[in-house]
Amino acid sequence: MKIWFNRWFTTVSHYIDMIRDNEDHRKFIIYGTHPNKDALYLQNCDFAFVEPDIAGDEYIEFCLEFCERHRIDIFIPRKENVLISKRLTDFDALGVKVLVCPDAALMETMDNKAAAYQTFSNGAPIFFIPDYYVVNNIADFKKAYGQLKEKGHEVCFKPVIGEGANGFRVIKDKIESVTQLFQQGIGYRIPYNYACEILSQQETFPDLMVLEFLDGREYSIDCVSSQAELYAAIPRMKGDGRVRELVESLELIQLAHKFHQEYKLPYVFNIQVKYNKGVPKLLEINPRMSGGMHVSCLSGVNLPYLAVKILIGEKVERLKPQFGIRASHIEKEMILKYGDIS
Repeated sequence: MKIWFNRWFTTVSHYIDMIRDNEDHRKFIIYGTHPNKDALYLQNCDFAFVEPDIAGDEYIEFCLEFCERHRIDIFIPRKENVLISKRLTDFDALGVKVLVCPDAALMETMDNKAAAYQTFSNGAPIFFIPDYYVVNNIADFKKAYGQLKEKGHEVCFKPVIGEGANGFRVIKDKIESVTQLFQQGIGYRIPYNYACEILSQQETFPDLMVLEFLDGREYSIDCVSSQAELYAAIPRMKGDGRVRELVESLELIQLAHKFHQEYKLPYVFNIQVKYNKGVPKLLEINPRMSGGMHVSCLSGVNLPYLAVKILIGEKVERLKPQFGIRASHIEKEMILKYGDIS
């Protein structure tokens, strides 16, 4: 059975290993593509290719042609997964099963943080939502900042559409101590006047969320499910530095179940929350494998392989993850080989 991963982040190499090392001893042939030939996960694929650096519908046509040419059975996309969810019938016509939520409207909503907040605010009361405003000009940015400060919040901002911490900044005008300067990360901080100066360079800019900064612990909840059932929800706490801990938080597990009951998101998804004054508030929902999901798999649950089994219609039982596991990681050097990368 052939599986293709397109334009993923480096940690997908762990998921490739987990799919290969499956409990059913099923054999897979792994294809990988990326526009950068140095993408490390390509080194872990049976067949690796440099893909064109394109986007949109042109990229979807490339995906369809790649699947047909290489007779791909399962496609696990990251790049353009929203557009891919709108074209599932085209992949189905080629006999390709795609590990992506088939609800294209829900995919589009989750891709836009402001739309997701609005949807989850209006629907069933599942999540606590941070105070926020969406702005695209300097006047509204200043107004939003002032209103959040009046409510007593420290303020941050981030793009409405984006991955990870790209574009995220906390507005803080001064470094408060020598310890903070020398020992704590301050790369995400920006003075208010400097932020205004930059944003004033354009009459309008892409939609920006200006919101309360949440200063408590951050959790990622990695989930595996069919549309009918959530089989496991594994809260992963981001500790100090690189430490991660799998925590049996009934509050967060119940949160994942409530979300799934309402929205029926299948295969794998990830809910990110951060606490503020004891309240878990939603950061975002990723309808795909998260970058740190391999840590959650230390619970004994092979999330990527189970997602593949669900995709191809095989039975999965309710799972019992092991909690209380603390983990970290170190880098390891890798000699790059290009003989098998086309």
